[in-house]
Parts: sequence; structure tokens; C-alpha cells
Amino acid sequence: MEKAFNRQRVLFDHLRPSSSSLHGTDSSSLSASACVAGDSAAYARTNVFGDDVVIVAAYRTPICKAKRGGFKDTHADDLLAPVLKAVIEKSNLNPSEVGDIVVGTVLAPGSQRASECRMAAFYAGFPETVPIRTVNRQCSSGLQAVADVAASIRAGFYDIGIGAGLESMTANPMAWEGSVNPKVKIFEQAQNCLLPMGVTSENVAHRFGVSRQEQDQAAVDSHRKAAAATATGKFKDEIIPVATKIVDPKSGEEKPVTISVDDGIRNTTLADLAKLKPVFKKDGSTTAGNSSQVSDGAGAVLLMKRSIAERKGLPILGVFRSFSAVGVDPAIMGVGPAVAIPAAVKAAGLELDDIDLFEINEAFASQYVYCRNKLGLDPEKINVNGGALAIGHPLGATGARAVATLLHEMKRRGKDCRFGVISMCIGTGMGAAAVFERGDSTDELCNARKVESLNHLSKDAR
Repeated sequence: MEKAFNRQRVLFDHLRPSSSSLHGTDSSSLSASACVAGDSAAYARTNVFGDDVVIVAAYRTPICKAKRGGFKDTHADDLLAPVLKAVIEKSNLNPSEVGDIVVGTVLAPGSQRASECRMAAFYAGFPETVPIRTVNRQCSSGLQAVADVAASIRAGFYDIGIGAGLESMTANPMAWEGSVNPKVKIFEQAQNCLLPMGVTSENVAHRFGVSRQEQDQAAVDSHRKAAAATATGKFKDEIIPVATKIVDPKSGEEKPVTISVDDGIRNTTLADLAKLKPVFKKDGSTTAGNSSQVSDGAGAVLLMKRSIAERKGLPILGVFRSFSAVGVDPAIMGVGPAVAIPAAVKAAGLELDDIDLFEINEAFASQYVYCRNKLGLDPEKINVNGGALAIGHPLGATGARAVATLLHEMKRRGKDCRFGVISMCIGTGMGAAAVFERGDSTDELCNARKVESLNHLSKDAR
């Protein structure tokens, strides 16, 4: 009887996600309570049976400055519709085959945005039989939408789905509506959930010693790389031009335009940025120049079971390998990627050195520099085409935008780039990360590391 109990205990331990991926031996105060999807065993076996989740299309709109950019007079549903239409038309897929559409979005009232997304699906040509819903995990909402669709496909709920992201920070600025529960004053961490994001940036810079010059240099680098990517046409494969209008604020005259490039990228220098004053703290280091831009935009990612993609003869752009969401101290929410990335990479059966490219959202230069340094990442592997400091950060759309940017860059690099990671910090103290593999690089023999121990087997099986 005792042996049977022991075998059951071993089995339950095997089924429970490993805590080692969540709590390292690092002496810092950072720790995480993580929700991890994926494991190295699944990583090894799914491709063999053709049931792993693949991405066959990923597109985004241009990202434009809120209130003064190319989308200042564009309705949110008119941002989402073009990318939903693109993933269907460019893959020649019958829209009625889509099992669900999940849209990450943050600032708009929930019921209104849900209705706008449903309207956008109809504009894009989807029949009434295709459902749609929204998801909100703050700045990771677009990536969460992609992860939710991948999880649903893995669970067998449907075979084809779309993960998308949408934000119009012109229409829905960041603001708190209604009163705040006075109970929040009793709980410090709850109170810190209300801190302005810029204050959390100052907290990261102060606590971990990220200098103003380091932050400004990160911003200069982001703009330089984004400008180079634009000039060389690297974004053309991922951007869907949007036909819209610009309204003259004085005359009210409407002018039809087609927006096809990101409009927040600029030519800037350290000297230019040094002139800017801190915004959130008198003697601080976070400025408008080393913070992400407030932006409008959308993105969409078409996912399906590998066997379906192969049967339809669709080229596989990437493979969804793992996803992790973690919790961190709300007062320094920007450190989230430093905890989420190792968790997601381990869930994929990999190590940090295996990752060839990173897309880490540059919410603020302070937290981006901290995460890069904390993980010891090669700067040449991170945000190679610029990041949110230059391109912009439409909160709910950023995750979907990053998927499009990462996978198209991995495709360009070919066999020299197999694995990529997307990650971002999340307001109120969280982080999220996902691991992707280049679509034409998988094989059943090389998808997982060699198992060095048999700790998950009972003694009877050794």
C-alpha cells in the first residue's frame, strides 16, 4: 500500500509545474507566481504527431502617435478590421473556418470595445457564425490573446483561431474612472497598483542604478534601428496599409489618406534627449524621450494546428512553443520580463543561450535596460528593428505587433535564427513572455534537450 501511495505522489509531482522555473537561487527580492503553459516533453512530441500550434500569418497596422498621428481620426474598429481581413485574404482561408477571434485591448470600456471588435469582424468579411471576445492583461493583452488561442487549439476546442490586439489611445486615454476603494490604503502592494507607470520607472532606475545616460542611449538606439528598418523596407512584409481620413482641426475638412508607415520614429541624439526634463520626479531620469510613445494601432495573428496548415499547403511562419505570465512587485512593475523570460524559456525546454532574437517591449528605457542587464542578454539580439521607444506602444496591440515583427525578422534571417522570445512588463506588477520557433526549422529529433536525470520516474521504473 505504501508503494502505491508513493507512486501516486510521484505522479502528482510530475504533473505539477516545476517550481524551479519560478523561484531561482538568485538573492534578489524578485520572485514570481507563474502561470506556465507548455513543457519540454510536449515540446518534443507535438511536432511528431502534427498537433503543435503554428502561425501562418501575422500582420499589423502602422503604429501612429495618439491624438496627432495618422490615426487620430480613425475609429478603433477601423483599425482592427484591416488586419483581420489581411490574415484571411493573404492565407486564402475561408473565414467561416475560424473557431474564435480573441482581441487583446486595454483602455476602452469592456462592453463597448467588445462590440467594436465584433463590428470589425463583420467589416473584415467574417460570417456571424465566427465568435469573438476580448482579453485584458494590460500591456501584454495582445500576446495574451495569441497565447489564449494557442491554448484553445491545444485543448481541442477548435483547430484555427486568430489572436489580435487593438488600442486607440486617441479615443481612450489612460484614466481612472470612479472612486478608489479606501481599503487600498491598508495594503501597500494594492496601493502601489495605482502608481503612475512613470513613477514605477523611476523606482526601477533608482533601485537598480540605471543612469539617465543609459536610458537616453537606449532611446537613441531604438530610434536609429527603427529608422534603418523602415528605410530598408523591413517592415513592409508585416504592415498592412490602412485607408482612413485626416480631419483638419480648424476647418473640419476631411482628407482621405492611406497610412503605411509608423509615424513616431525620429532622428534623435543624446544631446537632444539630454535637454528634456524629467516628467514624474523632480530629480528623476524618466523623460518623454526615454519613455514609450502613446500610440494607436492593431495587429492580428492567424494560428492553427500544424496538420491543418500542412493539409492546406500554407507556409508556416512560426511555431508557438510556450507562454508564461508572472507576478512581481507592483512598485517596480517594469522588471517583469526579467522573471517571465526565464520561465517561458525553461517551459520550452530551452536555455537563454538558445534564443536568437528577443522582442522586449520598451515601456520605459529604465526597465528595458534593467531587464537586458539582469538577464545578461546580448544587445545585438534584442529589438533589432527598434522597439516601443521609437515605434510606439498601443497597449493592447503591442503583443500582436511584436509577434509580427519577430516572426518576419526570423524568416529573413533563416537558418541562423531558430528561436525567438517576446516579453513585456505589465502594469500592477506582472510580466509575460512567449517562445516561438521559426516555422521551417522544427524536427522531431531536435525539439528538446536531452533528459539528464530520471527524477520523475518511480523507483520501480528505474
